[in-house]
Parts: sequence; C-alpha cells; structure tokens
Amino acid sequence: MEFRKYNPPPEAIEILNAAPGVIAASTIPQLIDLSCGGPGSSYFEVAYEVKGKGWVTEATVSRVRNGVAANYLEPYMRRRDPECMVIGDQNPTDKPTFKSRFGTEFNILRQETFNWLKTQQLLIFGFVAGQKGMGMDALVIAPSNAGFFALGLAMLQGMIPYEEIPDDFTPHMVIYVAPPFRHTHFSGEQVVVHNRLEGMHELYSYNLYPGPSAKKGVYGVLISLGEKEGWVTTHCSTAQLITPYDNVVTIMHEGASGGGKSEMLEQVHREMDGRILLGENIVTKETRHLEIPRTCQIRPVTDDMALCHPSIQSNNHKLTVVDAEKAWFMRVNHIEHYGTDVQTERLTAEPSEPLLFLNIDAVPNSRALIWEHVMDAPGKRCSNPRVVIPRRIIPGIVNEPVSVDIRSMGVRTPPCTRENPTYGIIGLFHILPPSLAWLWRLVAPRGHDNPSIVETEGMSSEGVGSYWPFATGRRVDQANLLFNQFKENTATSYVLIPNQYIGAWKVGFMPQWIAREYLARRGNAKFRPEQIRKARCPLLGYTMHQLLIEGRSVARWMLQVDTQPEVGEEAYDIGANILTNFFKECLQDYLHPELDPLGRQIIECCLQDGTIEDYESFI
Repeated sequence: MEFRKYNPPPEAIEILNAAPGVIAASTIPQLIDLSCGGPGSSYFEVAYEVKGKGWVTEATVSRVRNGVAANYLEPYMRRRDPECMVIGDQNPTDKPTFKSRFGTEFNILRQETFNWLKTQQLLIFGFVAGQKGMGMDALVIAPSNAGFFALGLAMLQGMIPYEEIPDDFTPHMVIYVAPPFRHTHFSGEQVVVHNRLEGMHELYSYNLYPGPSAKKGVYGVLISLGEKEGWVTTHCSTAQLITPYDNVVTIMHEGASGGGKSEMLEQVHREMDGRILLGENIVTKETRHLEIPRTCQIRPVTDDMALCHPSIQSNNHKLTVVDAEKAWFMRVNHIEHYGTDVQTERLTAEPSEPLLFLNIDAVPNSRALIWEHVMDAPGKRCSNPRVVIPRRIIPGIVNEPVSVDIRSMGVRTPPCTRENPTYGIIGLFHILPPSLAWLWRLVAPRGHDNPSIVETEGMSSEGVGSYWPFATGRRVDQANLLFNQFKENTATSYVLIPNQYIGAWKVGFMPQWIAREYLARRGNAKFRPEQIRKARCPLLGYTMHQLLIEGRSVARWMLQVDTQPEVGEEAYDIGANILTNFFKECLQDYLHPELDPLGRQIIECCLQDGTIEDYESFI
C-alpha cells in the first residue's frame, strides 16, 4: 500500500511514515473485520493505555447476524455532548476557542496528537464530504482498533476504495482520531477540535462516539465551506409524499436534536386495531383516536443533512435540496417493543447488507433488534439507541434534488396545565409567515426531554437553523445565508409542529404525522381566511380553526391550546410569556452590524412585541 496515493498533507505523511503499520481500508466487510478483532473474531474490546489509569476500555464490539453492535461502557458516551466543539485556530468565530476553554494554544496538543498517532497501528481511507462538486475530498487517519468508528464514518460519508482513488484526489479535510486524550487532557469529556487552516480543515476527534465527529464534525466542515461560498447545509429531513389521490408534495422538516426529523420519514404508528392514538390527557386519562384508512406513500429524500447548493437551485421560487450523506444515523429510542414500526424493524432485522448498531443490547452472533436498548442504569433505558442504515437499502429512496413545497419546524414541548404553566402551548400545527419562520430557525429551541444529547437544564437554544452547534464561524453569517433563502423562495410555505405534548395531552410525534397527512392532501392550496385564526401568542402565527382529515375532525383544543379546560387562557398566557422572553433573550445574539437590514427589522419587531400583521409585512 502506497499511502501517497491519497495525496495527504505533510503532517499526515510524517505520521504515516512513522507508524508501525498502516491499513488502507477499501470495503465495508474489511472494516467490519477490523471492528470485531479480525476475520475469525466475533467480539472485541476497544481499549487504550492511558497514563495513570492503565488500560481503559472505551467500547465493546460484537459481530451480529445483521451487522456490528458497538456499546460504550460509560452512559455519558452514548449521547453527544452539546459543548464538545472547540475551535483550534485564530479565524473569526463565535464558538469557544481551545485557548479560552483550556488555557493553552492548540498547536501544543496538535503535536502531541501527531506523536501519539505515530506509535499506533493505523487505518486510512478517503471519502468525499458532501457530494462531488458540492463538498470536498477528505481523509481519515485513526487507530486500527477503532474499526467500528471508522465503519460508522465510512457508512455515513462514503468510502473510496484504494484502487479507485482518482489521480486528482486532493484532501482539504483530514480527521485525526485519538481516543485516549479524552482521559489525559479533558477529564473524560467528549471534545472535538476544528482547526481551520489555509486550504485545509483539520478535525480532531478525541472520543469514539461518532455523533460529534464522524457525523456532526463533517457537518461542521460543510457548513464552513458553504459559509465561504454562500450556501447552506440545512439540518432537516425531507420527504416526498404521494397521497392516496396521487398528487406529490415535498415536506422539509427542520428542528433541534429530537425535533422529529427521523420521525417525519416514518409511517404513522397505529394501535393493534388499526386506529391512530392522537393523544392521552395527562389529567383526565382520556384518550382520543383518529381513523385514517390509507396514509401517504413516503419517498425519503434526506434524514438530517441537506445540501442547498447553488448548482441545484431551480427557478420556481422553491428551495431545492439533496442529501449530503451516504447513510442515516437513525435514533430508535421510541421503538421499545416489537411491532411499533414494522417497516423499520424489518429493514434493520433482515437488512440486505450489514448495519452498525450503537447502544443496542446484542451478544456475539445474535441478531441485533432495535427495541433492545442498553440500560444506562437499572430500569432506565438508554435514550439514544442508534442504527446506521445505508441510503441505498432504504425503500423508495430519492437520490435526485427535490423542490420543497412546505418547510416545517419541529419543537419538543413539555406538558402545560393550569397548575404547571409552560411553553407547551403549541397546537397540532401553526402556519407561519416567512419572517416569523426565519426567527424560529434563529432560535431553534432544543426543547423538552431531549433524547439525543447529554441533559441540559431548562429551555435552551440550538440556534441558526438548528445547526449552530456544529458551525465553526459566526452567527451573523449563517443568519444572513438563511435569510436569503426565505427572501428568495417565496413559493415555499412554512409551518410549526410540536411533539411530545400539546397542552395537557401527551401526543408523542403524532402531531407531525397528522399534519403531514393533512398538508400533503391539501397540496399547495392556500388557506381561506375562515379556516385559520390568529394564535393568541403572535410568535405562533396562525392556528387552524377546524381540521378535517378523511372525514374525521380533530378537536379544537388540539389546535388552540388556550381552549383546553386543563390549561385555559391564564396558563396559556404565562406559557406565551415564557416563549416570548426566551425569543427576546436568544435574538439579542443576532443584532450584529453585518446583519441584513431587513432581518434586523424583523428581530426588532419581535423585541417590541410585534403582531402577526407586522411579521406578514416584511416578506
């Protein structure tokens, strides 16, 4: 193997020359064997010698019938730490720098990382971050015993076989993986360092959970590239829906972690008798059901990262997107029993090619089942079980760019009652004018009981487009890029959808499934004035006055939370104040001299308690 075929940068050449051995990974089966300890092995412990601690096991890996199951020994490592990113360079950023957080220049640790890698048996492979012509050539250098991490990265981002590396392959991104530094330098915390150099974006992964680095780290690199070139990689799922009446509508669903992006691609969950449980009242224990004989056919387009590259934009005044990934990092915490989601269960239990399971309880040579979550503590399931599924095996997958008809925003909401007023005042769905939809993306509330990240106290914000936790630059640049999308794509409609609770009703992800079915059947038809009402809270735009789907009506209290007897107007208004004050606090971060002047007017409108008519006047 001649690693110079990858055209690595000088620092990488020095590492690869000094390492005792280098494996060029070319295929998924090769990485599966590395993950499990060799071709004949079914179990492997990923461990490193840590000064002062001896050998520390990071994860165990089992070869299973349907792929590979990797499990972390520490519950903390089973979810992404939202504070894991730091910036190692001196370029403009609003993110914490390495020096401000740790008190030293990153170059010192950078060299220590290189020195450690020189002592390890390494693996290397090349891939394209994003898509050819809409991303960049990239390289990963990792210890070979971290094969399961490399497997996840190769599945998510793709892998170019060694024999097929093109002559013009020129990496502008390198991922360096050094797990022991989590213990020696960062007190056991997840840390990912972005080092933006001239013509090169270095990414240092100091942990083996792929979420912060193999997935969101690469996402941050694409955001940084788009920031320079004037385009966005949005944080969303996208579904092309074919209704029972054969019309086609495309919905793009954004939101912070846990906001329902993956769920937007799932079919409606049904009861054993075929009915749909709309919700259960947490006070009265009353339940409400719907009966929808036939739902829309779902053709998945994107699951989490969508390229909005200028080369694919059409002239129909609708945003056009295409998937940035080769596989999906699917969270399955809501699948706790056999039969909850038959399509996903079948796809993962008997896949046409091996999958990677994380935080799933499976022993060697068994079959990994996505409802068998590992336990964080006795009686407490891990809230973030995952499975990596290649796009090519997903039924009905759409590989071409699509134009977006409806752009929705998902928010995790807590229960709201008279006795405990909260911001859980969002009805089944709300219609937003473009300027207000833009504000929701600037704030992007992380919301209630988030399953994907380490717990944070109270209500928090993920910020611009909900992808700010992964961005390396300045808020104002991303806010302006997003604002241009809203100004230019005037034929796209905007809605806001809650999940988990609507007032006193526990609803899970049912609101977005019902909204999806209803909005797809409507197509691009405009709402008549008598169909909608101004929400009592201006930030919530318009609410439906009545909603009828397949001849079944949805109760008004599911649409207008202030009409729920368990909530009432007084508790609703307290929740509205919580939400409004949160918006005012978060939006202060965007009042930058370089913000688009019209965008500044919209933010000032919110700060001055503007009305829905005010918001409608801007775009």
